[in-house]
Amino acid sequence: MAEIYATARGPLARLAGPLAARARARRHARFFALTRLATGARVLDVGCGALGLRALEPDLDITGVDLAERPDYPGPFVRADAAAGLPFSDGEFALVYCSSVIEHVPPARRAAFAAEIRRVGRGWFVQTPARSFPVEPHSLLPGAHWLGVSLRRPYWRLGAAAEWEEISLLGRGEMEALFGPARAERFGPLVKSWVCLSPPGG
Repeated sequence: MAEIYATARGPLARLAGPLAARARARRHARFFALTRLATGARVLDVGCGALGLRALEPDLDITGVDLAERPDYPGPFVRADAAAGLPFSDGEFALVYCSSVIEHVPPARRAAFAAEIRRVGRGWFVQTPARSFPVEPHSLLPGAHWLGVSLRRPYWRLGAAAEWEEISLLGRGEMEALFGPARAERFGPLVKSWVCLSPPGG
C-alpha cells in the first residue's frame, strides 16, 4: 500500500495516502471475491506499478505488466503497452486485473486497450475513479477533472500530483461500453469509482 501517493507532494498527499490505502483494501475485500478465483490462478496485473495486486493477493500466480521497467517487481514481469498489444495468447490468464490505470490511457487508445484485456483474460477486473466524484484523485483538487486542459493545467500545480499529467476520468457509460456492466464503489451517497468485473467463465 505504500505506493499510493508515493510520488505525490505536500501534506495533503501524506494525509491522503493512508486513507487511500484503507479505501483500496475495502474495495478489494468487497469486489475481488466476486471473481471467484481459485488459489494459484494465473492473473495478469496490467499497470502493476511496484507491487500492485501482489500486495493484496500473495497466493495468486501474478504476472505484472507496466509501461516502465520494474526491476524490483517480485515476480514475472513484462514491459509492454497493452493498447499496442500484449505478448500473450488468447485467454492465457484466468483474470486480467487493472486498477486505476485506464484513466491514464488516452481516450483514442482505450478501445484497443480494453480489447487486449478482454482477449488475454478469460475474465477481468477493471477499476477506475468515477468522473462524477467531486475530488480529482490524483491531484486531490476539487473539480479539477471537470475543467478544460487550459484551466486544469495551472490549477493542477496547486495540488498533490508531482507533475502534470493529462488524465481523463471515465463515466459509467464509457466503462460499460469497454468492459460491460459496472458496479459502484460509494463514498457516502457519492460514487467514488466504477468496477467492471467478469469472472472467468462468465
